Amino acid sequence: MISLADVRAAAARIKGSVQRTPSVHSDVISRVVGARVTLKLDNQQATGAFKERGAANRLAMLSEAERRAGVVAMSAGNHAQAVARHASLLGIRAVIVMPKHTPSNKVTRTAAWGAEVVLHGDTLAEAAEHAHGLSRSEGLVFVHPYDDPGVMAGQGTMALEMLEDTPDLDTLVIPVGGGGLIAGCAVAAAGIKPGMEVIGVEVAAYAALAQKLAGQPVSVGGATIAEGIAVRDIGEAPFRVIRAHVADVLVVPERAVEEAIALLAEGAKIVAEGAGAAGVAALLAFPERFAGRKVGVPICGGNIDPRALANVLLRNLLRDGRLVRLLLEIPDRPGVLADISGKIGGAGGNIIDVSHHRLFASPSVQTAQLEVMFEARDAAHSALIVAALEESYTVKRI
Repeated sequence: MISLADVRAAAARIKGSVQRTPSVHSDVISRVVGARVTLKLDNQQATGAFKERGAANRLAMLSEAERRAGVVAMSAGNHAQAVARHASLLGIRAVIVMPKHTPSNKVTRTAAWGAEVVLHGDTLAEAAEHAHGLSRSEGLVFVHPYDDPGVMAGQGTMALEMLEDTPDLDTLVIPVGGGGLIAGCAVAAAGIKPGMEVIGVEVAAYAALAQKLAGQPVSVGGATIAEGIAVRDIGEAPFRVIRAHVADVLVVPERAVEEAIALLAEGAKIVAEGAGAAGVAALLAFPERFAGRKVGVPICGGNIDPRALANVLLRNLLRDGRLVRLLLEIPDRPGVLADISGKIGGAGGNIIDVSHHRLFASPSVQTAQLEVMFEARDAAHSALIVAALEESYTVKRI
């Protein structure tokens, strides 16, 4: 297994090529969960994610012959950009294999770092198989995203920095995909502060580590906004470290991840992708587990699609009662729309959208259906507006 010395050596290697990101106290999250929460902002890395740490360290460890040969990696996201960037900084050839249906913006960003992008296969597994084939046929060094001691040690520098900046932390909450990040961080924590609790976080659709630790067959799959940790297989090397140093693994529902993204954006003014917000999701889903503790949580990536971020924020407004959609049965006569608008506006609501259906949706030719969406200050305010409408109309919340 890797050691604290390996993590310290990695920190020396990557100094200057990887950002030493801020560790900041989050008052808003601390108040919500009842703990003292420090966030490690690795979404501020040049490629927007922590993956640079492991890639930079692994590439810095290459021999001269390996540098001349070049490297190959498989990824549809942050690891691709990390390897591409640090290969470019070192003047090393980099080939990145990505599935054919990888979003074009990710392909473009990876190529912009100077990598040769190869689109192959419909899945990550097919892309990985092709990358291994290129490694064998062209003599390229395969850089694994997590199952590699050099990568793990590089990722562990995140915890090293957190504990240097905030030495009184007693708990680390780390998102888990393939296990490289939590393994490196757990080794650093165990070496610097023995007895410190390190807790992993997985999303419900991809709880491979929790299943494996419980001795259950691994069964994962499904849609998740935390695609950065949507990994089927835990790395063998990380798993050995996890069994030795990780206290627990929490599985969070999809909704908690969305709520964490929204809380970070609105409350903490931090943009996080789904995987990057998973640690905060664990605090929201299990607040009693962390009450009164001093918790360090990495925001390990900020590469979220703008449309996905917008959808998450809107869904959160609906859940909080700050955005309300109603279906009203109304009499089909002049002045009704004005009356409804007056009731909503008079109570302080702001109408966003109105859709009036007269011909086909209503049960009677004497009535119409009205869909209306409005903004309110909070759930209590929206309830007052709905109550005012119910005095005159049949109202259904949708």
